[in-house]
Parts: sequence; C-alpha cells; structure tokens
Amino acid sequence: MGFIGSGLGLAVFFGLFIVFKWINILNEYERGVIFRLGRVLDEAKGPGFVFVFWPLDRMVKISLRTVVHDIPPQDVITRDNVSVKVNAVVYFRVMNPVKSVIEVENYVYATSQLAQTTLRAVLGEVELDDLLSKREDVNVRLQEIIDQHSDPWGVKVSMVEVKHVDLPPDMQRAIAKQAEAEREKRAKIIHAGGELEASKKLAEAAEVMSKNSVTIQLRYLQTLTEISTENASTIVFPVPISMLEALFGNKKDS
Repeated sequence: MGFIGSGLGLAVFFGLFIVFKWINILNEYERGVIFRLGRVLDEAKGPGFVFVFWPLDRMVKISLRTVVHDIPPQDVITRDNVSVKVNAVVYFRVMNPVKSVIEVENYVYATSQLAQTTLRAVLGEVELDDLLSKREDVNVRLQEIIDQHSDPWGVKVSMVEVKHVDLPPDMQRAIAKQAEAEREKRAKIIHAGGELEASKKLAEAAEVMSKNSVTIQLRYLQTLTEISTENASTIVFPVPISMLEALFGNKKDS
C-alpha cells in the first residue's frame, strides 16, 4: 500500500508538472515563438493562454515593447579631419517575433553593434559644422540606414538621436572665437545701419531747414534753451547777424 501510495503521489506530481509546462500566460506586450520538434510554427502566439505541448514543443518569449538603447561614445573623425567623441540613443522594437528569433541570435546585441558601426560610418562622411548645425538631418540618415539593415531581423528602428558631441579643447576655443566674431559682426552691421538711417534723416532735416531761414533760427533758439536747462552756469554765445537783422529789421523800417 505504501508503494502504491508513493507511486500515485509521484504520478500526480508529474501530471501537475506537465500541466504547468503546457499552460503559459503571456502579457499583452509579449508573443511566443513555438518550435515543434525543431521547426517553428507559422505565427507567434499570444497574448493570454498559450498551450505548449512540452516536451515536443519549446517556446521563446519575445517582448514587443520599444527598446531604448544607449550607444556608447564612439571615436569619430569627421570629413574635415576633426576627431570627436559622439554618443547617441536608438529606439527600436520587434515587429516580427518569428524573424527576431530565427534570423539573428540576439537582436538587441545585433542592433546595438549595427548602430555603432553606422554611427561611425555616417559621421565620418559629414563635416563638423553640419554635425553641429544639421543634427536633425544626421539623425534621419542614421535611422534610415539602421532600419534598412535591421528589417530582415524583424526589427523596426523608429528613431535615432545624437545626444552629445565631445569636441577637443582647441576646437572648443576656436568655435567660441568664431561665435564672438559673428556677434561683433552683427553688432557692427546694426550700428552701421543705425548711422545710415540717422544720416538720411539729418539730410532730410537739413534740406527742409535750408528752404526757410526762420526754421534755422528757431532750431538755434531751441538748442540754447536746452543748454540753459541742463546747465545752471552762465553761457555766452554768439548771435548771428542775420538773426538780429530778422528780429530788428522791422523795427528800423518802422
């Protein structure tokens, strides 16, 4: 009886073990690639309950969530022979779980290595100014190339972003001097434009005042009034004879 009881318990345990191996629960973001006697089934299974008839079947779980992978800093020599360190981040996800299992051994590692080599190759074809000022164009080109090469693995690269460009100290100083010179250039252009506009207005005012001598005299008196207001000291100034004649000419005539 003891032997029969132990054998029954062992059979129950083995039966429960088999049931738990057969029944699998996959989350919404997971898919299961099932191999039956070494051959993969046509489509991935899941989410929810998935029956795997072990030991004939074997299942590989694949996550469909977007992977955010940081590309370590890469030593890059740009087209104009400037040595820089560049790091980036790549966003990708599995679109075809079956291909991601049977076409490549480790799709995350493969995509990472592909992103590193592509980053060095693409940035080696651009100049430093384009890398700094046209980063969006560089990101789009990186994304297109990496996505094209990872498509046979069932992986979709949605975005690549260059995070940081580490410049040599001498190049940083050169760029700072260039930026300062550009600011001085803009300041001089603005100042020259103001001087030109002021000279035009002065020329117009001189032309108007030259047509009427009384206007010149009034402007002269106005200037004297402004000087006397700003300074409390006594001011001695010459009076043009033409102004005196204009003021007292009528009195002599009378």
